[in-house]
Amino acid sequence: MPLRRCLPALLVTVLVAGCASSTVAPRYTTENPDVMRIGGERPVGANPRTEDAGSFCLETTERWNEHGRTPDGQTLWAKDTLRRVVPCQ
Repeated sequence: MPLRRCLPALLVTVLVAGCASSTVAPRYTTENPDVMRIGGERPVGANPRTEDAGSFCLETTERWNEHGRTPDGQTLWAKDTLRRVVPCQ
């Protein structure tokens, strides 16, 4: 019986707390435009490059991919960097 009386009050409290909490607004900016861009055409990726890491070499490839849209309809572009071990030449 006591649970029946507390349950509606608990539900109202949860509802009020959920509605009162503020939603985090998305931020579409970055201090580093080399990893994310907003709007326009797909940025051109750099040619693959090979770096000597001592006993092996790393080939680094960069690709730009669409990662959704902003509320005003602009495309979000994010850069993916892929690395793989290759023999040194």
